[in-house]
Amino acid sequence: MIEAGEAAARALLERIGGIPTTSQVTIMNVCGGHERSLSMLGLRTALPEHVQVIPGPGCPVCVCPEEDLADAIAVAMTGDVTLVAFGDMLRVPINVSKGDIASLAQARTAGADVRPISSPQEAVAIARSLPGKPVVFFVAGFETTTAPVAAMLMEGVPDNLSILLAARRTWPAVAMLLRAEDNALDALIAPGHVATVMGADEWRFVANRHHLPVAVAGFSAESLLAGIYSVLRQFQEGIAFLDNCYQELVRPEGNRNARRMIAEVMAVTDARWRGIGIIPDSGFSFRGPWQHYDARMRHAIVASERRHPGDMPPGCDCARVVLGKVRPNECRLYGKACTPQRPIGPCMVSDEGACHIWWQAGIRTT
Repeated sequence: MIEAGEAAARALLERIGGIPTTSQVTIMNVCGGHERSLSMLGLRTALPEHVQVIPGPGCPVCVCPEEDLADAIAVAMTGDVTLVAFGDMLRVPINVSKGDIASLAQARTAGADVRPISSPQEAVAIARSLPGKPVVFFVAGFETTTAPVAAMLMEGVPDNLSILLAARRTWPAVAMLLRAEDNALDALIAPGHVATVMGADEWRFVANRHHLPVAVAGFSAESLLAGIYSVLRQFQEGIAFLDNCYQELVRPEGNRNARRMIAEVMAVTDARWRGIGIIPDSGFSFRGPWQHYDARMRHAIVASERRHPGDMPPGCDCARVVLGKVRPNECRLYGKACTPQRPIGPCMVSDEGACHIWWQAGIRTT
């Protein structure tokens, strides 16, 4: 017996196939969760050949500047600090001389007290279990991570806990892509998790300013295909608007409490994205009273000076993958020097990285 969701997905695929156009349509998704669903459920191969859905800047681990990673490694290697970070961050490599510590995982092997965690609450629990010892929480993530961190601070944390912040905002990166002269995108699937926090309306600029179809989608085959169907219909009819195909969780204004907490604790700043450069208004810093929890101030961290700030490793095309310029399997290192077991670039490390997802989905060649 066919489940209701499966039947709905099949019906949407039929409707997508029935749209009367064979023009090439390039749709970008900007969410690691979307990319995982598209790849692991085989949705991309089920779409008509003229419909191309490509991954974009949907992986916060992939765009975390190596300067911030170098700062985290340096703090961990002081020997008197416990550093905690979300698990994916431990394996992300940076460019260093041969024999130097290139990741938090290597720092841990060298004796640093580096611990993987899966939630801000774990960081609080570790800090409470180590009274009197400095605990630094290295935070790399998008708005879905920033909101819980802001809530954690507002609820109160042990005074020995500080935050090394490397959080980013999603929409400014997309805005940068759409402003680029070589932009070849025809439509956008907006990230469901981020829209749950920040609201669907945050993505209205895609249609209003850039005149491109845009739909917010969830992570089931039915929701993703509904979003794809919506933007294809818009494209075929020559119109552009914001469509919310994830109404069960996403509201136009988002989660007001989460947005309020972010706004109270964080200020918006320009920020560097690894391999991409500085994107205006794409980062966060602590507002005045919350700077007490800033690890850079508390531990007098001097920003690492990198020879080539933000660079990817030699031969690595992760930045071009993040920008949608090449597919993961078109990277020069994909499946050769770079695999999930021995990642060279950050996109092969994280569960949200497009290269990692494509490899796990069994995609090996172009």
